[in-house]
Amino acid sequence: QVQLVESGGGLVQPGGSLRLSCLASGNMFSIATMGWYRQAPGKERDLVATISSGGNTNYAASVKGRFTISRDNTKNTVYLQMNSLKPEDTSVYYCKYMNVGVNYWGKGTLVTVSS
Repeated sequence: QVQLVESGGGLVQPGGSLRLSCLASGNMFSIATMGWYRQAPGKERDLVATISSGGNTNYAASVKGRFTISRDNTKNTVYLQMNSLKPEDTSVYYCKYMNVGVNYWGKGTLVTVSS
């Protein structure tokens, strides 16, 4: 069982920045693919970004160039740096752990972009 705890969400003005963190339990973090997903009210959960164990990254078109995913295997933590935030980025952001067909989700952290 892997537990994921997200943090760093909050209220930010349009054009602002936030950094989300996701701390994972266990000793297999370094070989897992990690991802950030988001879900707005009344909508499906969508991919934001993923990072492989080797550091390869993948982004949704809507966030490319504004968001950066990174990981620190020494801290069992994956980050999502979000810049130039827009109101449409308002969502609950979830961390996902993926390893050999086994997936775990965090409980999410709310990001609200509003003036």
